[in-house]
Amino acid sequence: MSVPKQPLTLGIEEEYQIIDPATRDLRTYISELLTQDQARAKRLDLKPELMQSQVEVGSHICRNIKEARAEIVRLRREVFELAEENGLQIAAASTHPFARWEDQIITEGTRYKELLDDMQGVARQLLIFGMHVHVGFGSDPESRELLIATMNQARYFIPHLLALSTSSPFWRGQNTGLKSYRSVIFQSLPRTGIPHSFISWADYKDYETMLERVGAFGKLDKRAKIWWDIRPHPIFPTLEFRIADICTAVDDCICIAALFQAICAKLLKLRQQNMAWRQYRHVHITENKWRAVRYGIDGELIDFGIQQSVPLPHLVGEIVEFVDDVVDELDSRQEVAHVFNILRDGTSADRQLRVYREHGGDDNCEEALRAVVDHLVTETKKGLY
Repeated sequence: MSVPKQPLTLGIEEEYQIIDPATRDLRTYISELLTQDQARAKRLDLKPELMQSQVEVGSHICRNIKEARAEIVRLRREVFELAEENGLQIAAASTHPFARWEDQIITEGTRYKELLDDMQGVARQLLIFGMHVHVGFGSDPESRELLIATMNQARYFIPHLLALSTSSPFWRGQNTGLKSYRSVIFQSLPRTGIPHSFISWADYKDYETMLERVGAFGKLDKRAKIWWDIRPHPIFPTLEFRIADICTAVDDCICIAALFQAICAKLLKLRQQNMAWRQYRHVHITENKWRAVRYGIDGELIDFGIQQSVPLPHLVGEIVEFVDDVVDELDSRQEVAHVFNILRDGTSADRQLRVYREHGGDDNCEEALRAVVDHLVTETKKGLY
């Protein structure tokens, strides 16, 4: 069985917060941004999301991580400029520090109406923002089999990448004590979280077909409502990495994307050599995901081989070593090495908590949370010019 030529293509989607600079709260404004300059909106691939205070962008298909960086910089810069022309700002974080879901206006449209009708109160609380990374595999039968085999093995690594991406420590004005509260909110939907493994592409399609037959995907919007942390995309021939919080810093975003691409490339290389990474049980990987949600890079994940808890920085070092023989071919060594800066300086969640404490924390909560919003806007914009 042939392996897709490397480098595997990349695509990145990001969901941003629309911020009112006076109140630092979220602002309902996506409809205005979409309609006032339709050519610009199309160039940015600007999309609405469930809430009118959210804006989604998607990159072109990128041949390598350097192109992906250029795309993310371009998209963030142009969305920032569009927002500033309207007296607004943009922030990249997976929860807003104090906004309330009850105050948000839902986007009109068949897709969102059906989601609300189906999920009810669970859907109304989805005031969260994510980042999705697509790695292209091709649409021929052999590539589809490789995609499923890669997904089965890559599941093990995704809690580690979540820990490196965390950016949602606050929820509705509260310090949650978690580094990725977005993960908790999103997991309230069905068909989310760590997927189970599948024997083959046909095995996966049988599962998808069964769900469609019993009405799980809705009557109006026929797209597969399977929202796992890693999944075959329902339309594009990509393996989609969905577990991550959106990274506030561009460098962190690109590092996470580069690591996911490199893990896929390494697993494909092992297959070429008639080897494979061990497939771990769903219950094991889910345990590591909780630790990543709770503690981020400060926690310990389980090394199932030795059945011991190991500090995340040590495990990340092992991942970097694991992909060492593919990163030069991918031209992503520098981007992957940025992971050590994340371990040194903290994730967005760590930096938000640092700003919160510096401005009084729980003793001066309202002012401290506004300072966090200002920090997020500044860091989201860093490196765009």
